[in-house]
Amino acid sequence: MRKRLMTTVAAGVLGGALLLTGCSTGGDQDQATPSSTSQHEGHGSSGSSSDSGGMEHPMDGGPAPEGIEKAASPKYPAGTEVTLTADHMEGMDGANATIAGAFDTYTYAVNFTPTTGGDPVKDHKWVVQEEIKDAGEERLADGTEVTLEAEHMEGMKGAKATIASSTDETVYMVDYESDGMTMTNHKWVVESEIKPAS
Repeated sequence: MRKRLMTTVAAGVLGGALLLTGCSTGGDQDQATPSSTSQHEGHGSSGSSSDSGGMEHPMDGGPAPEGIEKAASPKYPAGTEVTLTADHMEGMDGANATIAGAFDTYTYAVNFTPTTGGDPVKDHKWVVQEEIKDAGEERLADGTEVTLEAEHMEGMKGAKATIASSTDETVYMVDYESDGMTMTNHKWVVESEIKPAS
């Protein structure tokens, strides 16, 4: 039922975009183009209770940040099939996934307001040390004010943030499917949010 509803909504949005494009007097710049992002709730919680708290995440998270150290002997090496237990994104908990990379670094949950405006994001999981401007090599304390360099979602890069918590667990990039959409190089899932595939 949900899939049928999503298909109907997508068709309505596409039809509306085509109608508006057909009525415009402009050139090619007015034509709708397909998006390579998906709408998901979470990676933390929005500061309001409105239904617009979702964030757009790229379907392909791109490469690991420059300077991040690959884990020497991770519990789940690249290519390992696993089950996710993380719940910081809708559809993630219980999803089957493949490890795309394993890294040794400090990983942070952060509170921030997107540079594009909108509600503050609380407890966004996760941002790694290498995605924080001028972070250095030492673990940052909870409450530290930072500037994000991560580009996991629109409005994140350049946003001012506060460290909510941190961990030194091995952190992973994963490929997984949720609601018929495949996410590749999704950033990030920590080791305690993963279990062996069942």
